[in-house]
Amino acid sequence: MHEIHYEAPTSLEQAVGILAKHGDSARPICGGTDLLIQMRAGVRRPHYVVDVKHIAALTGIAFDPKSGLRLGAAAPCIEIFENATLRRHYPGLVEAAHLIGSLQIQSRASVGGNLCNGSPAADTTPALIALGAVARLVGPKGERQVKVEEFVVSPGRTVIQPGELLVELLIPPPPPHSADAYIRFIPRNEMDIAVVGIGAAITLEGDRCTAARIGMGAVAPTPLFAAKASQALVGKKFDAVAIENAAQLAIEQASPIDDMRGTAEFRRHLVGVLTRRTLERAAERARRN
Repeated sequence: MHEIHYEAPTSLEQAVGILAKHGDSARPICGGTDLLIQMRAGVRRPHYVVDVKHIAALTGIAFDPKSGLRLGAAAPCIEIFENATLRRHYPGLVEAAHLIGSLQIQSRASVGGNLCNGSPAADTTPALIALGAVARLVGPKGERQVKVEEFVVSPGRTVIQPGELLVELLIPPPPPHSADAYIRFIPRNEMDIAVVGIGAAITLEGDRCTAARIGMGAVAPTPLFAAKASQALVGKKFDAVAIENAAQLAIEQASPIDDMRGTAEFRRHLVGVLTRRTLERAAERARRN
């Protein structure tokens, strides 16, 4: 076991300073549900672990009907699941957060940590993509914002530079008659990794779709924004034909692999099935809003 220094800054400035000083030898930790496992396995060997859960800017959850949601990167998933405002306005994000491990894990794990882990199969990332979420990063060179669909660059790698910290996720307010949803397929009932995960957000005006975004997980080296499938719905009558067309375009964009948890052919089939079901669930909710 190598020597590890534990740091617990109480301000964003302190955290960025520590991360910038130690560069690649430092890693931030929220709940540790990924990092501690990686350290035990020897996948990551940081010399400095920076606990960011004591920084108020990273743990807040604030919703405004005009500006939308500011979700702290270290806010525990259980607080998202128990938040009545989020369950009303962002039910798909709540669904995704509630699928991360057991209740005990959700008391530690965060949406920000799930995103920063860089997994192609992360549950909350497709849900964030569907909502058009933007990540706010702060580092020694200042602040920048990155669209969530551009955040993960390869399995386990993100756009975060040495010294940078994900502070919060910015999510637009849902327009009238809109809603989101997230559905995944797993080979058992709980605490498993998505074989395919689909997030969708749509806005309806009567029987027509005026806006749509579809996010896909576990079907490529990184989570994907299904741009063609999403755009194909806009301006169209939202019916079985439009949904099927979107599902086929999503299948075309997916580039899954064969592995021990499923074949590429099976994953492509699931993309179609889950895209249809997620769009239908989001539409049902949108009609009630």
